[in-house]
Amino acid sequence: MIDRAYALFEEQQQARGINLDLVKQKLQQLRIETPSWGYGDSGTRFKVYQKNGVPRTPLEKMEDAAQVHALTGLAPSVAIHIPWDKVEDYGKLRSHAESLGLRIGAVNPNLFQDDDYMLGSVTNSDAIIRRKATNHLLECVDIAKETGSRDISLWFADGTNYPGQGHIRKRKAWMYEALEELYKKLIPQMRMLIEYKSFEPAFYHTDLADWGMAYQMAMKLGPQAEVLVDTGHHAQGTNVEHIVAYLIDEKRLGGFHFNARKYADDDLIVGSMNPYELFLIFYQIISASEDQDASIVQTVNNIAYMIDQSHNIEQKIPAMIRSVLNVQTQFAKALLVNHAEVEAAQARNDVLGAEDAVRQAYECDVTPLLHMIREEQHLPLNPMKAYLEGSYDQAIQVRGKGGASW
Repeated sequence: MIDRAYALFEEQQQARGINLDLVKQKLQQLRIETPSWGYGDSGTRFKVYQKNGVPRTPLEKMEDAAQVHALTGLAPSVAIHIPWDKVEDYGKLRSHAESLGLRIGAVNPNLFQDDDYMLGSVTNSDAIIRRKATNHLLECVDIAKETGSRDISLWFADGTNYPGQGHIRKRKAWMYEALEELYKKLIPQMRMLIEYKSFEPAFYHTDLADWGMAYQMAMKLGPQAEVLVDTGHHAQGTNVEHIVAYLIDEKRLGGFHFNARKYADDDLIVGSMNPYELFLIFYQIISASEDQDASIVQTVNNIAYMIDQSHNIEQKIPAMIRSVLNVQTQFAKALLVNHAEVEAAQARNDVLGAEDAVRQAYECDVTPLLHMIREEQHLPLNPMKAYLEGSYDQAIQVRGKGGASW
């Protein structure tokens, strides 16, 4: 049945001029990092909803993440958040992850939950608090060295709620001062990924409010500093794929935090609100991967695809399975764009022809392709169904309620 459905799919794509061998090769190379915090209890600003079976330790978070990777073949690395994942022995955490077929991914400092940071961390007017925050950043570099992590992923809640509350230009200088000290501590194989957000929790101004501010900081710091795009961190109507294309062309797109939002908060499952946007982001990336400029191709090849979601009402592991499968689906569709057809329509100023060439790929049902990929990798055709029918969820119920809550 799979072979028959795939044969029909293959015939349709060949008629569109698509090289399916190349598509399958790129799909097999796709890797998506999951976040340790996505497996634990989390909540809104109103309440944390505790659930049975959530991890009690960072080691158990790795075990849950291993289930996602085992069933999907997509998620071999796990991002950690400090101090949520603070342990006495990071070498032991690394070894435990590796024993499960995983590796430790990006290290994420936490500069927003300490009482001292209520009015800012690295941009606080109090020099003692700024020093404390910077020391935490430096601590995370040391942790990354122990865990073998490449990326330090930075998001700052720093900002103000009212005009006059803070000196905006001084805060900008303090931000750079801290990032420069962190940058100097990176070893050559490490990167600093600078994230941004237009608002929340600050409502008047945020110290790193948009991609331009993050980009400018990265340019001042050096080539090991790049921009991290969170798909939920933009004003309504923002053309995120335009930002992606621009940063690729500037060779400063370091990675993504994938999620979704309807209005403000960004913890919904990626692809659940606007899957077409996710498809168009991948369209820009895949288009750039065929560029004649080798440095553009290198930028694309080094993009870190990471999930950043805190599942408040969903079952943790199934939510993560759904997340990585949503990414895989839109990536697969984007691989089906006939770029020669698009460029030919662009060259003759055929507006609708170019749009149609892109949309054709989005409207393809890639189920036969994904089923064939999974069969070739000896994975379940339906990873979600396989998890729900398996025994792991029942086994972790002995953990009880109220595990590694933050």
